[in-house]
Amino acid sequence: MHLKLHVWRQANAKTTGKIVSYDAPHVSPDMSFLEMLDVVNDGLVQKGEEPIAFDHDCREGICGACSMVINGIPHGPQRATTACQLHMRSFKDGDEVYIEPWRAVAFPIVKDLIVDRGALDRIVAAGGFISVNTGASPDGNAIPVSKNIAELAMDAAACIGCGACVAACPNASAMLFTAAKAAHLNLLPQGQPEREDRTLRMVAQMDAEGFGNCTNYAECQAACPKEIDIQFIAKLNRDLIRANLKQGNQGTGEVK
Repeated sequence: MHLKLHVWRQANAKTTGKIVSYDAPHVSPDMSFLEMLDVVNDGLVQKGEEPIAFDHDCREGICGACSMVINGIPHGPQRATTACQLHMRSFKDGDEVYIEPWRAVAFPIVKDLIVDRGALDRIVAAGGFISVNTGASPDGNAIPVSKNIAELAMDAAACIGCGACVAACPNASAMLFTAAKAAHLNLLPQGQPEREDRTLRMVAQMDAEGFGNCTNYAECQAACPKEIDIQFIAKLNRDLIRANLKQGNQGTGEVK
């Protein structure tokens, strides 16, 4: 396969970026998308040019680091797939491929295709944990959890925090990410003591980071490589209303 790549190049957050075109000949359909970029970078290094900077870690669809928009779609054209697990057989010989970083105020560009997704970490740090001092590890069956709740909590916990939901949303909203990270704790018995505080803190941090409002486009669910359901956004909104009512807050935490 011979492809034409159009890649966003930007030295850092303070410089102006632009699309630069590259030829990618001899691409094997069995390569992953990141392996293809590795080969392109090898060619650039041999010519004395700066390689394309992109983020990656596990390359197994687990870490969420391979955040890039491919032909206008976060992680590329194949549903429920991260960029590192996307194979070149998804493209045709002669295709032109546009590769860009996530676009969101809360995700400043570090270099080329790498963005700073620290805003997501700060949302989790604000409340995505259980701080109850339990002492020694309790028996796994000490607290009964129904099968339905356990499965729903596991569905929410599948979120890998890649930020594709933000990149896909026209408003750059982080509601699906925040909802998933809150729900997998709010659903379980162990998460109940801090449920209201957790919800208020995480939503407040999400707003402080500059993410946009959720207007139910559902692009987040379509782009999510783990297919997190937007039902968790509804659960977060309900938890937020409940938290405000229980704590007597007015204007603390906005329902989006």
